[in-house]
Amino acid sequence: MLLEDAAAEFHDFFERHHAELARLAHLLTGESDAADDLAADALVALWHRWDRVRRADHPLAYARGVVANMARSRIRSAVRERRRVALFWARHTDRVDDPDIAGVVDVRAALGRLPFRKRSCVVLRHAFDLSEKDTALALGISVGTVKSQTSKGMAELRRTLGTHAAEELVGRRN
Repeated sequence: MLLEDAAAEFHDFFERHHAELARLAHLLTGESDAADDLAADALVALWHRWDRVRRADHPLAYARGVVANMARSRIRSAVRERRRVALFWARHTDRVDDPDIAGVVDVRAALGRLPFRKRSCVVLRHAFDLSEKDTALALGISVGTVKSQTSKGMAELRRTLGTHAAEELVGRRN
């Protein structure tokens, strides 16, 4: 019987406050399409903690806080994604008339053997000519990590391809 009471109480809370929470989400994110989804996600999170929420002094204030936190996370995620896309498309599109096909195949194979983080750092730093800071932003890691992973990745490429080939094909950064 207690579960039925809690469910009925939550249903009433949902009916009374869903529209308001969706408006809040819309005002915080500026995305009308996502506002209902954000409010619904917040209400699902509230349902999972309903025993605690229903005992709170101000359950609606708690719900607003959940919506605000979810909106903040959504905005941060969107900003990070936009930065990654902008960094990707900011690359140079230099073309070579007569590419070294065998060299490209060797470099791609060697890059494929690197762990993802090392490979990402090497590619963004050398193939896309991004700064350490821009690479760190694109990957969501620290500049120090970019430096160490790039150094280690290049060392592995030198061992695999040979020093001259690695520096010539990937490019040397001073």
